Amino acid sequence: MITDPWTADDPQPGDFDAVLASIDPEYLEHRDGDPTATLRILVSVEGEDARRLERIAQERGKTPHDLVADLLRAADRSAA
Repeated sequence: MITDPWTADDPQPGDFDAVLASIDPEYLEHRDGDPTATLRILVSVEGEDARRLERIAQERGKTPHDLVADLLRAADRSAA
């Protein structure tokens, strides 16, 4: 099945190469970026899931933020 990279949930490497190659270099500006930059992701949890998250975090003496971060790190380790 062929997917449209503009609407796909998981664009693949190379999907936008033709579009990027068509951009006139006059309109490009290279930036090194900021190595100290951070990324904030807003996670929305509602209803029973929110209460469950708060309860588990409290039982472990953590904040919901810390509990979610722990879950992400554990998932990353198991995926490696």
